[in-house]
Amino acid sequence: MSTSASIADALSGIRTRIAASARAAGRDPSSVDLVAVSKFHPQSSVIAALEAGQRLFGENRVQEAAAKFPDLRTRWPDLRLHIIGGLQTNKAAEAVRIADMIESLDRPSLSDAIARGADKAGRLPGLLVQVNTGDETQKSGIRLEDADRFIEDSLTRFGPSVRGLMCIPPHDQDPTPHFRLLADMATRHGLPVVSMGMSADFEQAIACGATLVRVGSAIFGARPAHPC
Repeated sequence: MSTSASIADALSGIRTRIAASARAAGRDPSSVDLVAVSKFHPQSSVIAALEAGQRLFGENRVQEAAAKFPDLRTRWPDLRLHIIGGLQTNKAAEAVRIADMIESLDRPSLSDAIARGADKAGRLPGLLVQVNTGDETQKSGIRLEDADRFIEDSLTRFGPSVRGLMCIPPHDQDPTPHFRLLADMATRHGLPVVSMGMSADFEQAIACGATLVRVGSAIFGARPAHPC
């Protein structure tokens, strides 16, 4: 488990690298936001990051996020939570209730579940369409051949709540072509948010236009085998 000091130091280092990467790409560093991915790490690690000034977090599992974050908002009301993992339809209502953004909208049945959850909760978080840029059968995300139609359908249904796109490139390939593809697709649809890049490749993602980078292990250390 990382200490508060090590988490603060890691955050400082990641922010420095984000700013340098943005400047190298001719971009304003403020155009890139860091999503600190706290999956399986304890609430104490999240608190350490909050005390170090981090406000935007990502969680893969809705149940874990619901246990870890709501009570922290009383102390840090500007905390923002993104659900970044593949989302089951039966978890959609809870995700709508607790999240500021769902980054993994990827199929019509999930759109239906999110719409039902929004009607019940009286709120709709921001949404990103997850695109399976490598067309990997084992991975979440709308297939490339269906992506443009699904994005347009999502915009028609949810309007400006659809903020952008997200991808996770194949782990055994150069991510740059996937990052460029996603950024181009977002531009084509007039979407401002592009979530791509993780601990090992976020600098490449920034060079390709990422506005959100999702960094976990480089901040919190190795991920525990089970939730804390």
